[in-house]
Amino acid sequence: MKRYILVLAALCAVATTYGQQFWELNPQPADLSARRIYRTEVVPFDTRHDAEAGKIENSGYSIAFAPTVIAASGEMAIVGQTLEIPYAWTDGVVYLHLENVGSAYSLFVNDQPVAEVEDPLTPAEFHLTPLMHQGENSLKMILRPSRTPEINPAPTVERKAFAESYLYYQEKRSMRDFELKLIPDSLHRDGILRLRMATQNAYNYEEQIDMGYDIYSPQGKLLDFNIRTIPVPGRSIDTVKFDPFIYHVNENRWQHSAKLPPVYKVMLFSRRQGAYKEYMPLKIGFGRARLENSKIVLHDTVLELKKAAYNAAKDRATTLTEIKALKVKGINTLCPSYPQPRWFYELCTEQGMYVIDCAAIAAPEKRTDRKVGGTPSNDPALVEEYIERVKAMYYRSRNYTSVIAYSLGSPSGNGYCMYKAYEWLKSVEKDRAVIYEDATGEWNTDL
Repeated sequence: MKRYILVLAALCAVATTYGQQFWELNPQPADLSARRIYRTEVVPFDTRHDAEAGKIENSGYSIAFAPTVIAASGEMAIVGQTLEIPYAWTDGVVYLHLENVGSAYSLFVNDQPVAEVEDPLTPAEFHLTPLMHQGENSLKMILRPSRTPEINPAPTVERKAFAESYLYYQEKRSMRDFELKLIPDSLHRDGILRLRMATQNAYNYEEQIDMGYDIYSPQGKLLDFNIRTIPVPGRSIDTVKFDPFIYHVNENRWQHSAKLPPVYKVMLFSRRQGAYKEYMPLKIGFGRARLENSKIVLHDTVLELKKAAYNAAKDRATTLTEIKALKVKGINTLCPSYPQPRWFYELCTEQGMYVIDCAAIAAPEKRTDRKVGGTPSNDPALVEEYIERVKAMYYRSRNYTSVIAYSLGSPSGNGYCMYKAYEWLKSVEKDRAVIYEDATGEWNTDL
């Protein structure tokens, strides 16, 4: 405790020259960046029933992270929580999901530095396995001013601190990530479920791993079920590929409509020695918006977007009411100004509302100053931060049917950082449009 109070006091004393001096006070290990991971917001459940209910608190593999204040001074605070790690978790991999932190932060586990995060709005995940042990573990955070406040969007809704933050566990043989979409076949009558499951083996030796899925129609009919066993070398990740043909999907097209669009239920799972170990649920629509001839196309129809700026309300129920009201007004596309809660994208998929997801970048003050460093978007010193925010935004929401395009950020001028952010996003996103309003005729926007 004394160590953290001294750190907090030191931070307060050097607040005006925070950036460089913080790093001098807190030297970081060489592999620090490897502890933050970028992937779909996976929520593993230990039973199918709980997975279908979708309640994280019932997942069986998670512990809520709700730290309390240890010390505070001015704009800085130390918060922490002691968590009891069961023996079973020591034979697996442990991650921390942080959301609604409310400020930039420095994360420590058992007095070891884990990460420095400047973006207070995008959820983040961290691999903590090497730092955890059975029994009591201390997780502490220094909540502090961001070193990049000039690009932070202002949140439009104040959420409960650390809401939807949790520690969670996966077996050493488990699902690392996935990518899936239900797309038309060549004749546009039936469909193909294109599923890629990244499978991890955290043991030191090769292991056989069973990965599978099932998919149910919007009417509740089982359409396909499959399990595949693959050998995965020790300390590595491999990919299981499925491309099942799904019949009669054309009548279940997903799109904006007055009524609720049909959605398919997909359950991903892993199995070990005949026992099912983890379930991950997702709802998807038939069809994926794509960029074609500088237009956004869905089901061979060019979409006419009727957009509204919108960030999710405080809770799911209020957000659902507001989305329905926007649909009544003829709005079919929501444009948030930073990444939203997971349930926002789920609601938009279920309600047939298109989303242009947006990275947590907003620097409007000097957007017209194009000299180097005039606008943050043209400051090479910030390029890694820009790319990190775009990367975190993309991997979280890429599997939601409702996300039809990506925005590099709110209007923030243009320059080197936005060029590099566009190049990175286009390198991983082959289908959907990448949009940036302040490109103003330059090449780093698709529309």
